[in-house]
Amino acid sequence: MNANPQGNPSSAKRGLVEGDLLLSGDDFRRIAAMLHADAGIFLPESKATLVYSRLAKRLRMLGLASFRDYCELVADQTGLDERKNMLVALTTNVTSFFREAHHFSYLRDHALPPLLQVAKQGGRVRIWSAGCSKGHEPYSIGITILSLMPDAASHDIKILATDIDTTVLEQARRGLYEENVIASVPKPERTRSFDPVNEAGTRLFGVNESLRKLVSFRELNLVGQWPMRGSFQVIFCRNVVIYFDEPTQDKIWSRFAGMLEPAGLLCIGHSERVSGPALPLLANAGTTMYRLSRGAAA
Repeated sequence: MNANPQGNPSSAKRGLVEGDLLLSGDDFRRIAAMLHADAGIFLPESKATLVYSRLAKRLRMLGLASFRDYCELVADQTGLDERKNMLVALTTNVTSFFREAHHFSYLRDHALPPLLQVAKQGGRVRIWSAGCSKGHEPYSIGITILSLMPDAASHDIKILATDIDTTVLEQARRGLYEENVIASVPKPERTRSFDPVNEAGTRLFGVNESLRKLVSFRELNLVGQWPMRGSFQVIFCRNVVIYFDEPTQDKIWSRFAGMLEPAGLLCIGHSERVSGPALPLLANAGTTMYRLSRGAAA
C-alpha cells in the first residue's frame, strides 16, 4: 500500500477518522502493516472506521491521547502485550453452530461414515478446525460425529481446534453458551451434547463430557509455523483466508493441501475459492468443498 499515493506531504496529517481521537492515514497504515506482519491479515483503508471503533476503547483504557502514541507503544518491545490485544480487537469472530449447514450434511452423509468405520477397527481419525473462534465449528463437527457414533470419545478420534485469538479460545474451552446460541443445534443433538448449567444466576448450556473429549483447543497463527506432525482426513477453514492478501491465500491453500491425507476433505467459506499453486492439488467436491486430488496424493 502506497503511504502517500498523491505525493502530498500533508496527506498523512489528515484524519481518516476524527472523533475525540484522531486516526491519521499514517497511523492506519502502521496498524495495517503490523496486523499483516503478525497475522497475514490485509486491512484496506475502507476499514478505517472499524479500526477506530475497536481500538479507541484500548486507547482510552490506556490513557493515551492519540493513535500516534498507540502506534509507538505497540511498535516497541515494551508494548508486545498490547500488540497482542490489538490483534484480538481487530479479529472478527462471527460464528454460530452449524453455520453453512451443507458442510455438516456432507460430513454426516459422505465423509464421516468411512472414517468412523476406520476408527471402529482401531484406526486414527483426525479433523482440524482452523480459525475455530468460540468453539461453535469444532463442537458442531463433534456433535455430528456423536450423532453417528455415540461412543466416539472411546476411539482414536480427535478434533484439533486452533485460533490466533487466545480470548475466544478460552471461551471455547469453557464450552458454555446461552440457550439462544444453541438453538440452531437440532433438538436430539442438543439434548445429547449439552447440559444445563447455572453460572452466577444465569442459565447456560455446557458441552458434555463426551463432546468435550473429542476437541482439543490450541493457539495457532496460520501464517506462522504449524507444529502438527500428522495429517488430517478433514480440514475446516471457513471465512478466515478471505482476510489475507492473495499471495498469503495461495500459500495457505497449498499448506492445507500438504496436510491432507489421500482423498482428504477441505471445507472453506462461502466467499472463498482455492487459488494459486494449490489448484491442481485440490479437486472440487461440491459447494466450497475440495478433495485432495489423486495426483496430489500419489
